[in-house]
Amino acid sequence: MTTAPAPTAGTPRKEPGPPAGPGPAPARRRPGRLRRIGLPYLLLLPALLLELLVHLVPMVSGVVMSFKQLTQFTLRDWGTAPWTAFDNYRVAVDFDAAVGRELLHSFFVTCGFTVLSVLLCWLLGTAAAIYMQDAFRGRGLLRAVFLVPYALPVYAAVITWVFMFQHDNGLVNHVLHDQLGVTDGRPFWLIGDNSFYALVTVSVWKNWPFAFLIVTAGLQNVPKELYEAAALDGSGMWQQIRHITLPSLRPVNQVLVLVLFLWTFNDFNTPYLLFGKSAPDSADILSIHIYESSFVTWNFGSGAAMSVLLLLFLLLVTGTYLLLTSRGRKARHA
Repeated sequence: MTTAPAPTAGTPRKEPGPPAGPGPAPARRRPGRLRRIGLPYLLLLPALLLELLVHLVPMVSGVVMSFKQLTQFTLRDWGTAPWTAFDNYRVAVDFDAAVGRELLHSFFVTCGFTVLSVLLCWLLGTAAAIYMQDAFRGRGLLRAVFLVPYALPVYAAVITWVFMFQHDNGLVNHVLHDQLGVTDGRPFWLIGDNSFYALVTVSVWKNWPFAFLIVTAGLQNVPKELYEAAALDGSGMWQQIRHITLPSLRPVNQVLVLVLFLWTFNDFNTPYLLFGKSAPDSADILSIHIYESSFVTWNFGSGAAMSVLLLLFLLLVTGTYLLLTSRGRKARHA
């Protein structure tokens, strides 16, 4: 048996090289990397397809319907209904005609209802969340009671309010007129001008626990050391709320106000269950007005055009709000 000669001192030693293969190592690793990158998109594909089916397809269909003369006579085969171009939009924004005036009135009612409801929801939710920060006996039970309106089904909650707002035997008139004597008589709450206040009351009662829940979660991120230092400096409760609590909750409140605005402006269930297919003039918000234009008068083309205008308005308001809030954040961090 022969042995290999030992390398001499002046001869460089050769290191073993990589094994020969069909191509470089990075080329062989590229398919695995692509599979790892494409896996998240593959997992999101079912949700994307469901989103297209549930939201985008009806949205596109509604936009197409807004350009057609779609009534009860052409509803059977709405694909062959005659095109009207922008006639439905012209009728909707013609504020000198009856349809345009009614739509404008409904828009102002909706704006007033939304602003008042969102403001009261935020005030009640924020006040309750700040009060619940301090530990006391029964706090957990009280939190659960506060969340009951948000946990109840919408139908059951609003129907209960319908019985409470009854003229003769409703609980609201019994308390206000019979027990407290606040009103001179038994007012009608579901017709006339009082219907607006009834709608705001039910909307606030139903939505303020959501504001309470979000603000409570946001307060968990505020360090307690800030309040202790402020108390040592002699700051009272209102000064602490103004200079510590509200600035710390600014990012949470920005999202909360936007969500409450979109929910309230688009709310259909509450007014429909309170008033039925046709709401009183003082509570004729856009969702009911569009429903009445589409399913009561059977003018689906006009109703679709109003829906598209509502969508464009909400997109404009949302985009402007996000732009202003992002600029505000950049200015504060600058």
